[in-house]
Amino acid sequence: MKAVRLLLVSFFVLCVSTTNVVASEKSDKNSVTNQTYLQAQAEVIETFMAIAGSIVAGAGHGYDGEYMDQLISFHAYGDKFVEFNGGWSFDSAGNEDGERQLFGEDLEIGGVTKFAYIEGSLNIAVYCGNVANLTFISDFDLIFKGDGPVEERMFTVNNLITLLFVKTKGEWKLVHEHHSPVSEGWERPD
Repeated sequence: MKAVRLLLVSFFVLCVSTTNVVASEKSDKNSVTNQTYLQAQAEVIETFMAIAGSIVAGAGHGYDGEYMDQLISFHAYGDKFVEFNGGWSFDSAGNEDGERQLFGEDLEIGGVTKFAYIEGSLNIAVYCGNVANLTFISDFDLIFKGDGPVEERMFTVNNLITLLFVKTKGEWKLVHEHHSPVSEGWERPD
């Protein structure tokens, strides 16, 4: 478990150093969209890494497993939370059920063999120091429970993902998720 976490941390630290930071070429220090919040960006990446760690460690360990509880704790559920996924809209309860079901129940133990993003696709925009929009193209390899060879149960997920975070009580919490499949004919960059 510690080795997986160490690999994840190393991977994301490397990726942070190559992350595209959203900023304008023009220097308008008064514009909310042109401010850079390096500390906040680092905190959001740390939260994103912790989310990834919960997903990887919790894969296949049950709906109510320790790591699924940890994953759910990164959300600020309430009336304002919404997730768009696969053409559907989910509220807080729907998101929690979907994440617990997919990662805790549907995948086999160790069923997240890769939790990454396509190189160069990660962007973090922070506004006013307490709202962050993290976008990327996912590069996940998931192994679902079932009979038959692993190759038939493994799926690569390449989605356009937006995660909207708000800093509340000193912690970054998810308030919105959007997952859309890449366009048909999309090709992985070399």
